[in-house]
Amino acid sequence: MKRTALVVGASGIGGSYTARALLEQGWTVYGLARRPDTGMPGLQPVAADLLDPGGLATALADVAPTHVFITTWMRQDTEAENIRVNAAMVRNLLDALSGKGTVRHVALVTGLKHYLGPFEAYAASGTLPDTPLRESQPRLPIENFYYAQEDEVYAAAARDRFSWTVHRPHTVIGMAVGNAMNLGTTLAVYATICKETGRPFQFPGSGAQWNGLSDVTDARMLARQLVWAADTDAARNEAFNIVNGDLFRWSWLWGRIADWFGVQAAGFSGTVQPLEAAMANDHALWRDIAARHGLLEPDLDRLASPWHTDLDLGRPIEVMTDMAKSRKLGFSAYQATDESFFDLFAQLRAARLIP
Repeated sequence: MKRTALVVGASGIGGSYTARALLEQGWTVYGLARRPDTGMPGLQPVAADLLDPGGLATALADVAPTHVFITTWMRQDTEAENIRVNAAMVRNLLDALSGKGTVRHVALVTGLKHYLGPFEAYAASGTLPDTPLRESQPRLPIENFYYAQEDEVYAAAARDRFSWTVHRPHTVIGMAVGNAMNLGTTLAVYATICKETGRPFQFPGSGAQWNGLSDVTDARMLARQLVWAADTDAARNEAFNIVNGDLFRWSWLWGRIADWFGVQAAGFSGTVQPLEAAMANDHALWRDIAARHGLLEPDLDRLASPWHTDLDLGRPIEVMTDMAKSRKLGFSAYQATDESFFDLFAQLRAARLIP
């Protein structure tokens, strides 16, 4: 049966890699974003604002997807606003598609805040989850916009009789410009600044993160699991963690990243040294670096998200994720984490985003 995908958030990290993976397998793919990518061969762009129900319905008038992949969110100042806005985005989308009767499956991408809660919540309360994180762990008794997004999917699935999956990555590593959560590119930009200025490449996070075990999610792994779940009956109506499949310590990886850029690595100093503060005054410097090296993006904020990198690397616990659930159902993909970073850095250089 012909499969038509609507990838929501197709200009972001997860969405863009998912769109490419689907196109490679012969799907018809529509990519929805406020400013959709028009440079991906085969992708049919859809410009729409998920908070504008009327405009969204108009934009989707001629789109009849069999599968929907929701890979986007919008950051707000409070968790209550995160819940209101991000739940409305999912609800408006699924309402706009409801009358078509074509949707067979909806995949929602969330993340490990499902288990950890908003950073402020677990940092302030001192309540830390058990790791490795497993899909069987119950929801936390706190506000969380991921739960609100899931509930919108569940309600629409019951109404329109489609299947669903939820995918929970941990720190997605991949190339996208203008993404709100982009640890890999942030570290590449930070290392470039360190090389240009002679600063040490200082680890900004906590001792627990420096010494503890961690994992991340290559965007290619996320895309593989999304496509696998769409084609696997046993995966229907399940939530899955998705990470690379290996474990590492930042005390090992930090020096390898420094070596790739030819900078001096400085490890955990005994206190957290936030990257947001370290890079706060680097906007003019980055514009100068971009001009001297002929880079295509002179706006530091379009490439780097140090606030989010600080949240990831500043956690007071080690964080790693169990993937037994999808493994038992046949998902066997694997990605070495150091190669995830090195591949990204090579892509950024080839795209003239770093020198």
